[in-house]
Amino acid sequence: MKLISIVPVILFAINSISLSAQEQVKIPGGIAIAIKAGNAAELAKYLNSTVELLLLDKEDFYKKNVAETILKDFFHDYQTKDFVIRHQGATNEAQYAIGNLKTEKGDFRVYFLLKKVNQELLIHQIRIESDNGK
Repeated sequence: MKLISIVPVILFAINSISLSAQEQVKIPGGIAIAIKAGNAAELAKYLNSTVELLLLDKEDFYKKNVAETILKDFFHDYQTKDFVIRHQGATNEAQYAIGNLKTEKGDFRVYFLLKKVNQELLIHQIRIESDNGK
């Protein structure tokens, strides 16, 4: 009989824990706004001092200012029409998001990985690849 009364309490506790874990996964909104606007300068505010950038024919670790220039060139060549984050999550000390970017020249899948640096979430990796799966 006691087991029946304990089960709802345990289920409530598990639900509360999973809700609080989901609330912790919150990618800064300015990132999506910057990508949607094709604004590399605004996006650079969220970049770590060194960023792994995987973008079309470029794949390397770049200093923040170089990564910003590469992103600026990409946004110039591929005028953005829309960007929507489709999934976000967290693992240990990192958070990530996956989104769909629509441009004048085609669609792309965007992945980015963020880690805390001095209590601030910064992008450590950005991957932009063609989304030919449609």
